[in-house]
Amino acid sequence: MNPSLLKMKEVALMYLDRSGGLQKFMDDCKLYSDSKQSYAVFRFLISVNPSDIAELDATLGNYILHKPAKATLIFQSVCFIAVKTLALIPQLQTEAQMNIVLKLTHLPSLPSYVISFCKFPFDYTSQRFYMSEGIVVAMSIITKYTQGARFVCSDETCSFSEGFQYLRVHTPGATESATVRNDFVCSLCTLPLREDMKYRVLGDKQLVEMIDTNAISIFQGSSSSRRHCRFQSFTVFLRDELSNKMKIGSRYKVIGIPVCMQSCSQVTVCLEANSIQPSSLPGPSCISEKFSYLHALTSNSYWRFTAILANSFASQVLPPGIYNTLKLAILLSLVQTRDTDEEAANYLDLLVATNDSLIVDRFMNYSVGLTPRGIRHIPSGAIFPTVSKDKHGTASIQANSALLAKGGICFIGELSSHKKDKLEQLQSVLESRTITLFIPGKKYGQDTDQQVILPIQTSFWSFIDVDSSSKKHVQKENTLLGKMELSLISANLIDTFGLLIHCNESSFCNPILPVANLILKKSIDPEEAAYTISQQFRSQDYEELIAFSKNMHVELSSEAERLINSYYLASRRVRIHSVYGSNLSATALRILLSLSEAHAKLSLRTKVLEEDVLIAVLLFESSLTLKHGASVFCVAPNAVFPFELNSESSLNQRDVYLMQYYQQLIQFIGTYGPATHVLNNDE
Repeated sequence: MNPSLLKMKEVALMYLDRSGGLQKFMDDCKLYSDSKQSYAVFRFLISVNPSDIAELDATLGNYILHKPAKATLIFQSVCFIAVKTLALIPQLQTEAQMNIVLKLTHLPSLPSYVISFCKFPFDYTSQRFYMSEGIVVAMSIITKYTQGARFVCSDETCSFSEGFQYLRVHTPGATESATVRNDFVCSLCTLPLREDMKYRVLGDKQLVEMIDTNAISIFQGSSSSRRHCRFQSFTVFLRDELSNKMKIGSRYKVIGIPVCMQSCSQVTVCLEANSIQPSSLPGPSCISEKFSYLHALTSNSYWRFTAILANSFASQVLPPGIYNTLKLAILLSLVQTRDTDEEAANYLDLLVATNDSLIVDRFMNYSVGLTPRGIRHIPSGAIFPTVSKDKHGTASIQANSALLAKGGICFIGELSSHKKDKLEQLQSVLESRTITLFIPGKKYGQDTDQQVILPIQTSFWSFIDVDSSSKKHVQKENTLLGKMELSLISANLIDTFGLLIHCNESSFCNPILPVANLILKKSIDPEEAAYTISQQFRSQDYEELIAFSKNMHVELSSEAERLINSYYLASRRVRIHSVYGSNLSATALRILLSLSEAHAKLSLRTKVLEEDVLIAVLLFESSLTLKHGASVFCVAPNAVFPFELNSESSLNQRDVYLMQYYQQLIQFIGTYGPATHVLNNDE
């Protein structure tokens, strides 16, 4: 035997012993030995750390990374010797019956091991491991493929008509015809081989479509930094234990071997997955110096920092001081987004009623680009997942806008522009946070029908053009919400949105004139900022602040929790309808908690205080007033921003104003809240 080959086998055995892989292999052998079923092929998964093996033997480490087929044969030989030496599987006869699959824990952090399917040229013929990162945009249902098969000579007098000389196992990139065909011939007598169906082993197969992580910028709102480029999805093959390990809309790092798949006249490059792991964007460790200085400067007030943030937010598209309530709500919704794959319960869905749809659309389109998973829905597409046939005729679930925005924001534009069935579907999703897809088996070549339930983990933004809606549909029965009349949109759908905000700046100024002034100045001199504040806080500063704030872990103080519960109970008592019951939805507590947490995060606090709850209550009560009219606890439409924030005096005046509202809230709870607990001024 070649000395270098012998040394690599010794190193492989040493690694298996040290890493615990040998003990796991022996346990897997016992499962086969105890089974009463007859096997032609014995499949084993062996976890391999390339770095540890490279330290033991550089040649074997190089084989694993660059010649995985040869490395597999080395481990196959070692495992076969171990089985025979220790008599682990009595029915094992030949080394070819060992189907060893090496599972890599990671790849070296070097550019040569990263493959991007949107960059050319790339090497897809070397049959070695690469790492690719992307977002799942489509996924097929699980189908079967031939994992292994046994063939024997068709001539019963031939010595190869028995035994396990002809075994076919799936290798990365192989098609079904490469494993099972009817044109194999015996190497001894050249007669055709026939398959022994008793020993055919079937495995699970799933096809996943992914896009490069940078491609998500195509679906975001307008951004000056967006690059003009073309992205194309690529296919990832998941087999056996990897099936159903991916979720649509999530982001993953996939280690696999690129392969060429030919379909008719087209040749596509795919990735045969070896291992997968979830991936997320690391958040910044700090905020900009400008915001740090502002935070320190306003530390004597619980509300001043977020007020200035909202007042100067989006100064690139809106002058400061306009739509401050909406700006604050947008910021709160943004900091409640999450990049992880964990199921988040604290969504903040926003619905805006406006007479200036162009301004609101422009502003929300800008804001949705401040989070990595912000999606601007394309009207011609579908919002929620759909089922279609892929090129193989298998049912494939397409992500569409809602799942592309997983963990972020889905901006669906004007609500009344969608058809009735889409609005009903939207209402159902907002109520349950799931969507159910029915996949008929007959249509997609399956024996049984399937039903797939997908979680919708995103916040939704939308707006209603009050003027155009009422003009277009005057013949329709209008829905009276507070003091506003909205047509076509049902009250139940509007109620499923966490916050309803009416953009009405009549108390300050007409927003159209300052916006027009901003646009004219920018058109004359694009390089010169129209407002001083835009020179102070850039979009990048807000982007970093949002990314930092949303990753903060906040705790709910006992005082804040008590205030939320007391307000909720008091509001239920005063908002009781004799026929329809309480006007407060079942999600009211969740919305209040989400708003309070978001304001604490935006304030860069790790604990939710009563002052955060006050802002949440004012926003929520204003929304309730728009939906169902005023209650005993009367809140002005502009309660959160009663004054123009153009000086230190106005900021002080706002703090005094909010403290007065806090006292009114305490009195309201003391009068209508739970009888067993009444808050006093000291509390």
